[in-house]
Amino acid sequence: MKEFRTIIIDDERLAREELKSVLKDFVEINIIDEAQNGDEGIEKINRLKPDLIFVDVSMPGMTGFEMLKKLDEIPYVIFVTAYDEYALKAFEVNAVDYLLKPVDIDRLTETIEKLKQKEDSDFESSQSVKTIRGDRMLSLNDRVFIKDGEKCYFVKLEDVRMLESDGNYVKVFFGTNRPLILRSLNSFEDRLDPAYFFRANRKFIINLEWVEHIENWFNGGLQVELKGGDKIEISRRQAIRFKEMLSL
Repeated sequence: MKEFRTIIIDDERLAREELKSVLKDFVEINIIDEAQNGDEGIEKINRLKPDLIFVDVSMPGMTGFEMLKKLDEIPYVIFVTAYDEYALKAFEVNAVDYLLKPVDIDRLTETIEKLKQKEDSDFESSQSVKTIRGDRMLSLNDRVFIKDGEKCYFVKLEDVRMLESDGNYVKVFFGTNRPLILRSLNSFEDRLDPAYFFRANRKFIINLEWVEHIENWFNGGLQVELKGGDKIEISRRQAIRFKEMLSL
């Protein structure tokens, strides 16, 4: 049986104790730690790499939503709060569920069942041999937070058509958006599933699902046109790999 390593994040100690009490009967949930605010939650999530967090929305200093925006790797999220006004926003950030305090045991049972179904679905779609969320390859069905200045995005990787190296940054192309992330293109190449994301040359990674046309190019290279009209050159060395991958 899958066991979810879990952190509870809530500024009220009694609320954390109450949640731990109702969760003790769920053998799938292994509570490894707790945090009393967003800053402590971020530190423990980054250090302990949990599978799941239960997080309050309204906390002093930083809301649960603001905390999520500061995370590089996001575990499964279940919001627990006294207010129902944030429910729609919770699902917009792909939370597993949204529970109202005091937590009803039957409602919690439904949530845990939903979590297990989501885990099964994500595992099947990722086709990854790595089971730790912080280490496994990211596939088309994964969603990632992207923070660019004051703007934040929660984008599905299937919508990302390409990534471009721009100095010390990487520009991520989805829709009409081009946010910049302070990371190297190599770091993205290490995390993105090579079955879908291909390193075309020194500057670009392309999403193979977006390729519409391919033509021979100079010096043994190729040029691909993506849906929407972007044209990217595949270097001669990478063109050999490209042909090997896609040939019958």
